[in-house]
This record gives sequence, C-alpha cells and structure tokens, in this order.
Amino acid sequence: MPKTHTVRVARVYEPRTESGGARVLVDRIWPRGLSKERADLDEWCKDVAPSTELRRWYGHDPVLFPEFARRYAEELEEPGRAEALGHLRELARHGDLTLLTATRDPDISEAAVLADLIGE
Repeated sequence: MPKTHTVRVARVYEPRTESGGARVLVDRIWPRGLSKERADLDEWCKDVAPSTELRRWYGHDPVLFPEFARRYAEELEEPGRAEALGHLRELARHGDLTLLTATRDPDISEAAVLADLIGE
C-alpha cells in the first residue's frame, strides 16, 4: 500500500518544521518584508496563483471563500495553471508538502484550495 503524504497549509513567515516536507510558496507576489533566506523555500510556484482579478474580487472575505474556491478551481483548468497544479501534485506524491502563503488566514487562501485539490 503506498504511503500517504501530507499536504499542509502555512504562512510563509512561519519557520520550517521537520515534518513539513517541501516548502512551496503559492502566492503570485513575493511577501512583504521577507528575505529569500528567511523564507527558507524549496520552490516558488507563482504560476499556480489565482488571477489578479480574482484575488482583488475576493479580498480574503470569509463570506466569499466558497465562491472564490469555485472560481479558482475553474482558473486552475487553464493550461499554465493546470501544469503548475500537476507539478504540485507530483511533489505531494513523493513526500510531504507545505503550501505557503503570506495571507493572514491561510485556511481561507488559495493554498487551502490547492491543498484540497491535491488531496483529491
């Protein structure tokens, strides 16, 4: 039986944990006030990020999260984003994965949507 790898969601400002696996930033824009060294990333996968239009519409309003998740899942069917999502799925097949975002509440972020989709 194949090992199930964990996909976590965290803020990019949090330090690496031993059990976190690969650390991948999924925001389109580099986090404010964070050096590349302090971020301690394995990868920055900005091609998987939601469009600027969708991000601005959403504004991290918890009430809009279900609709954001639906619209974002549609965007992830576009060729460039679909390829980036496939890459994240491949990373998760080979080990634990932590999807990082600068958002204050990662549970209602694109990282949370991606974690759900990767786990399917």
